[in-house]
Amino acid sequence: MSAPLLLWVVLLRWATGGDFVWGGRTWQHCTDLRPLDILSEVVPAGGLARGMRVFQVQGVRGFQLAASRPRALGFPASRLFIHCDRFPEEFSIIVTLRVPSVPAKRNEYIFTLMGEESPSVLVGLRYAPNKLHFLFWSQEHTDGWQTRVTFPNVSLSDNQWHTLILAVSGQSFSLTVDCSVPKDVVVETPFPASLSVKRASFYLGNRRRRKGVFTGLLRQLVLLPGADATPRICTAMNFKVATLSVPPILQDLPAKPVSNEVLKSPYETDTKVTLGSRPPCSKQEKAQFWFDASRRGLYLCNGSTWISMLEVKQKLDYVEEYQNLVTNSETMGVEVFTIPKVGLFAATANRYTPPGSAIYKWTDGKFVPYQNIPTYQAQSWKYFTIGKKIFLAVANFEQNDRGQEFSVIYKWSRRKEKFVAYQRITTHSARDWEAFVIEGEAFLAVVNHREGNNHNIDSVIYRWNPKTGLFETNQTIPTSGAYDWEFFTIGPYSFLAVANTFNGTSTKIYSHIYIWLSGSFQLFQSILTFGAADWEVFRIGDRVFLAVANSHSYDSGTPAPSNFYAINSSIYELNVTAQMFVKFQDLLTYSALDWEFFSVGDDSFLVVANSFDGFTFSVNSIIYRWQGYEGFVAAHHLPTVGCRDWEAFHTAEGSYLLYSSAKEPLSKVLKLKTT
Repeated sequence: MSAPLLLWVVLLRWATGGDFVWGGRTWQHCTDLRPLDILSEVVPAGGLARGMRVFQVQGVRGFQLAASRPRALGFPASRLFIHCDRFPEEFSIIVTLRVPSVPAKRNEYIFTLMGEESPSVLVGLRYAPNKLHFLFWSQEHTDGWQTRVTFPNVSLSDNQWHTLILAVSGQSFSLTVDCSVPKDVVVETPFPASLSVKRASFYLGNRRRRKGVFTGLLRQLVLLPGADATPRICTAMNFKVATLSVPPILQDLPAKPVSNEVLKSPYETDTKVTLGSRPPCSKQEKAQFWFDASRRGLYLCNGSTWISMLEVKQKLDYVEEYQNLVTNSETMGVEVFTIPKVGLFAATANRYTPPGSAIYKWTDGKFVPYQNIPTYQAQSWKYFTIGKKIFLAVANFEQNDRGQEFSVIYKWSRRKEKFVAYQRITTHSARDWEAFVIEGEAFLAVVNHREGNNHNIDSVIYRWNPKTGLFETNQTIPTSGAYDWEFFTIGPYSFLAVANTFNGTSTKIYSHIYIWLSGSFQLFQSILTFGAADWEVFRIGDRVFLAVANSHSYDSGTPAPSNFYAINSSIYELNVTAQMFVKFQDLLTYSALDWEFFSVGDDSFLVVANSFDGFTFSVNSIIYRWQGYEGFVAAHHLPTVGCRDWEAFHTAEGSYLLYSSAKEPLSKVLKLKTT
């Protein structure tokens, strides 16, 4: 069996949840790569374990543990690891907790995994003042000694709810607190590839004895094998109580009110829930609830803003113009990003060198100018992080005043609160950057569009060297007038799609999808495209889609069509049985340059950047709504001028779309009005 075919057979079994039969034996993941709710295993159905009490604080429920019977808060590991008795080699641990003040020199265990007869901790997590320790036992590498991975400067003892995500892979350990910048630690001893949990048990909040019992509140404790849980967790509005899996008893809402004024909670007797129209939210109303009966939404006052506590099933009603964003010049691309503890920003890639490109900060509900950066016909920006470092890379299309052609990576200076030049990389009419992480290593890929009149040149993938602190060439890939990279993952596999636009004679050429195998990207599938300008990957439920924006149809060897620019763009869906992406739907577009996927409530949408219909740049861009069996159906027509790029973003005030215009120095923010 060839390597690609074997890969797809494995992927097929992964996607369908089945077993893989090889040589008459059945193979399957030890844990099926699903979230394993450790906290729920300790809670009996319909009740509480001895030594557990439920408290509600700041509108959120959690368990308080007693130290009198530590063994009662345990269960055999075999209840989680039902297929084999090995702890996963790569995994994430997700914890939501509330920590009171911890005395100096005291350690409290959040959980442990211990052998039946051994006093040693096989795997454990404990908290000390301003530190978090992850413990594991590796006989192969430490001669039976326990390894401790310490994350310093982790301050949790503030009586507030926090969500921790600890991602473990080999020698790399990454801790994310409340979806802020991760803390990365690399140690000499890797987490063991084969840690036996035979005759071992999990213990909640202790290490099988009274000393070191966790004295705070626990709301969530989940083990997610085979994946970094950060992208799954860091999507909620309230990061501190983001949820992957919580025991049912902690999810229940208080009993229904005895009047239309106030509702008393059995866990926190001073909690009030107000009905009716939106009440004021100030320090006086802090920690109080408001139930919006018309929208069936439950909100908590944080002292200034009502925070949603119960998911409201919003529906997109219409789109309205919200802000005219005056830009330095025509804008070829826009990047919206959030710097933790600083704010929301938008970087515009502006066409003309003076005055360069601009960065805007979201202030009082609008984007306002924040920083100007010299660029040379900038095409796009890419925001990314490596550990605590924050970067912003620009793709420059033209040479500078001295005839040098390079794109630049900027680094966020916490002292200056500005982006400063960090690394220059030689590029050739660069169109796009793509940043991604594979197996714990950071990469940055640039799209080189052409060199002189030659469109058939290499684009380059760079790998981050942590020793030098620089990106270094890792792999080159032949491309043809390329416009865009799109990185995505499916299960354990990583993919990179390139949008090829023009080979010198025709726009009717193949764009390619590559897969990461044995340390490099290898060709996986080729798809015929027509001046492809963008790939957009998105998921709806368990289905994976890939949309291409076709910009125009030109071939020097064939008769000219009636309209070069009125052309179908296509949506492809992953078909595991067919071992490829297959066409799902064609949509008529007008020199499409970008797709953007976004969701409102339970509804999914795609918006296309239509830029030119063959006669005018004033052409409607369209929002398509997902209609299931019918595919995507046009729902809203948005007047745009030379539309080049769309970005969807969210704030506490609502959801928005931002589009850039390549034909006038004016981009627009549109607000999504919901019902």
